[in-house]
Amino acid sequence: MPIQRHLHLIAYDVGDPGRLRAALHLARHYATGGQKSVHECWLTAAEKGRLLADLAQLLEENRDRLLSIRLDPRQKTVTLGRGVAPENPDWFYLG
Repeated sequence: MPIQRHLHLIAYDVGDPGRLRAALHLARHYATGGQKSVHECWLTAAEKGRLLADLAQLLEENRDRLLSIRLDPRQKTVTLGRGVAPENPDWFYLG
């Protein structure tokens, strides 16, 4: 049985430059695309839990914001400019 992954948008607003760099570094480990502070991530339930827990440890509750949205796979993807529609690849490298 193949691993079940779902497309999520992970977005954050971080006030401190050091925490912002750390959040970017962490999110890019899971991202297949994205831009600045918004990342497209194909995640299993376990990966999503680990990513959100790690970000929660890093971010300050009263100063920073974190948003995770699971996208509906039935929706048509619309891209602007030279955007590339997100794909669920056959394999992932996390590291």
